[in-house]
Amino acid sequence: MFKTRLLSGIVLVLIMIVTLYFGGFVTLGMVALISMIGIYELMRIPEHVSKALLIVTEATTVVYYTILGLGYTFESYQYYYLLLLSVFLMVLMCFYVFGYPKYQLADIMLPFFAFFYVTVMLSYIFQVRFLPNGGAYVVLVFLSAWGNDTCAYCVGVLFGKHKMSPKLSPKKSIEGFVGGIVGAALLGVAYAFLFGKITGEAITGQLLLAFALICGIGGMISVVGDLAASAIKRQYGIKDYGKLIPGHGGILDRFDSMIMTAPIVYYLVTLMVQR
Repeated sequence: MFKTRLLSGIVLVLIMIVTLYFGGFVTLGMVALISMIGIYELMRIPEHVSKALLIVTEATTVVYYTILGLGYTFESYQYYYLLLLSVFLMVLMCFYVFGYPKYQLADIMLPFFAFFYVTVMLSYIFQVRFLPNGGAYVVLVFLSAWGNDTCAYCVGVLFGKHKMSPKLSPKKSIEGFVGGIVGAALLGVAYAFLFGKITGEAITGQLLLAFALICGIGGMISVVGDLAASAIKRQYGIKDYGKLIPGHGGILDRFDSMIMTAPIVYYLVTLMVQR
């Protein structure tokens, strides 16, 4: 099991490195594909989910990423984005009204939640990549999420005594939580030196502090993403979201923490580094 998990993890990391290296529509396409798979995994959990609502949500995701890919070339991106959300909600309400009582409010809320939770939040991976020097900044997303997870696991195994959320994740400890944040912050500081060499940016105390805060805060938020995904699984009594990634489960099982981390990293980078 460990060998399978390790090998699939390495393959996944290599795919992400290649995808993010090329950027542009390659990154956009990969993130869109991940979002669409994540939408499917989340919306198939309830046994009575409507295929029609799933198709509408997937179609909205495709339109969203099309707008996102083109949105940086015209000033009306925000206009089309809000228009898409409005039309999406109107379509869902049509299902609710004309399909009543077949469709309950929970049936309509799930697609809207899934679209925001998976599509919009994960799209920030592409948005970070699109920033100037985005190829270097996007690494912060992975350091915050996966780096925090690794450091938290190591510290938790060695020193963990106090359970942080025993009902959602019995193995997580307060010691691991703190260790993960500190570890992610230290990884951010270490990466700042490599970032300077890659981009030619001066390695200043301000840059070191910014990267430490970005990874530390991002790591802290990633725990919320991880536990939120666990809460959904506990509520519906499932172990994994899918079986796409051997040893890891589904797409959402691997990217659950990144769902929360990517937006935080994007806004912290734009506020603290690219002002």
